[in-house]
Amino acid sequence: MEITKDILDAANQRGAEKKAAFPAVISVRYDRRIGRIVIELASGLELAFSPKQVQGLEHAHVADLLDSEISPSGLGIHFPKLDADIYIPALLEGFLGSKRWMAAENGKLGGASTSQAKAAAARQNGKLGGRPKKYVQSASI
Repeated sequence: MEITKDILDAANQRGAEKKAAFPAVISVRYDRRIGRIVIELASGLELAFSPKQVQGLEHAHVADLLDSEISPSGLGIHFPKLDADIYIPALLEGFLGSKRWMAAENGKLGGASTSQAKAAAARQNGKLGGRPKKYVQSASI
């Protein structure tokens, strides 16, 4: 694909609109005391979240989180030791990873939750014989 002047101008326009719509990051740090990444925005807003909640950071060691860089646009944060990035507009919209990753994380939470309805369904399923047993066929020689 050839990049024309029109394509470049349109991309620059979209970038300028994003910068106008979202405040830039002015500082980022990992706070060991609370175990959270703290991001300060130009608007004065501070965001703090656990790295375990973000795709690409969920298995990070503390040493990996201490080194971070703000992107030139101010709309992103890069963790060089992990080769992971956080896009601030997506973070502000509540996206901590790809759609697939977010769905998997939400599924884990749902599967781990307990409720009276879930317990009743499990009891009812048990009355029906429960889960079918796994049969392993042995190979005959």
